[in-house]
Amino acid sequence: MAKIKPTKMGIVHIESKVTLDRIQELIFASDFTSHTQYRSIYTMRESLEFFAGKGGSVTLAILDNNIIIGFAVLDYPDARERWARLGKNTIIELKAVEVLREFRNHWIAPHLLSNLFSDSKLEQKIVYLIAYSWTWDIDYSGLSIQSYRDKLVDLYTDFGFIEYLTNEPNICLRPENIFMARVGKNISQNVREDFKWIRFGLSF
Repeated sequence: MAKIKPTKMGIVHIESKVTLDRIQELIFASDFTSHTQYRSIYTMRESLEFFAGKGGSVTLAILDNNIIIGFAVLDYPDARERWARLGKNTIIELKAVEVLREFRNHWIAPHLLSNLFSDSKLEQKIVYLIAYSWTWDIDYSGLSIQSYRDKLVDLYTDFGFIEYLTNEPNICLRPENIFMARVGKNISQNVREDFKWIRFGLSF
């Protein structure tokens, strides 16, 4: 069921498990691509259609039941990534949480995450996220890299994520990059151990 978030720009509906057909009905806000110092992770509606069509989970913030102004996406890791070794039944990635600049002071991101993690099936999975500092909208935020990092960590911690160490090369490129995971309540101790070995590229 959609949640409603009033803002001074209009009513924003938060919808979970959005279908491909529903996404195709909506307009993707053009402002996601208009900034010279910052580029959204996904810049086209077709990207969200792709994830919904392949079995991922898409949660949207929709202005006036018409325009996509925010999104959160869960999808399975690429088979070439180390994380995929745990299998689709066990691990999934929080690919993106994105909100249009004009709506970032209206708590849209927490609403997206709240809806996303209301799915009890996620208690049977490890959800991980990777946040690369070169993708952050530092220019608009007015924050330092470290302050922006702290803000992201605080946001995800509220939804059960914990920072973990890893030797994954891309994450290790910059010290401010983030690797976090939310381990579901129903994950066995054996799988928790396997996840530890995978973080450091070791066999289990």
